[in-house]
Amino acid sequence: MFHLPPIALAAVTGFISGLIVSIPVGPVNLTIINEGARRGFKWAGLIGLGATLMEVIYCAIAFTGFASFFSRGYVKAAMELFSFVFMLFLGVKFLTATSVPATNKIEEKIEEKLHPHSAFMTGFVRVMGNPGVLVLWLILALHFISREWVGPDGIDKLACIGGVAAGVGLWFMGLSWAVSLGHRKFSEKALLRMEHGSGIVLLGLAMAHGIHIVWQMAHHQI
Repeated sequence: MFHLPPIALAAVTGFISGLIVSIPVGPVNLTIINEGARRGFKWAGLIGLGATLMEVIYCAIAFTGFASFFSRGYVKAAMELFSFVFMLFLGVKFLTATSVPATNKIEEKIEEKLHPHSAFMTGFVRVMGNPGVLVLWLILALHFISREWVGPDGIDKLACIGGVAAGVGLWFMGLSWAVSLGHRKFSEKALLRMEHGSGIVLLGLAMAHGIHIVWQMAHHQI
């Protein structure tokens, strides 16, 4: 990827991935946009902090010790291919989105049971109620380890998780600040543009990853 010390590479990887996965419009972004427009930056920012904490928890779970198993032999090759297909799928999904997604049934049930009243807990529960976030971080963690962007040592994983926290937090804080200016809301057209933009980025990453796989195959490294 880059000629950086292992810890720095892990942190940069976490930061970029955290920023990218936060951009697609979902329940948390919509909540921040709506509440920021009504109640201002502080309330929206607290929602973002709660969402960031739960996102980091899911990311930390994904980086548990068993993930290093997927960096070996044929398993690593299979993960290389699966990561390419997964990024390609997400990129196409975001790029072809025609409407802004709403909450799913799992999120609704969890919110009904927990009844979050504070802004912080609202953001926390919104992410906790979306198991797809955990699945996404599990796949990304395995991909990062198999590509050696994040080393198997605990310090490298912590650096990556710290980078994720910074990337996710930066996006949510920036979004909170943007919508609080003049208490304005983003139109659905603007939200779809954000979704499509993240899709383009993911497709670009998928293509770069595909080219890398072909290069490895040509040099008999897979």
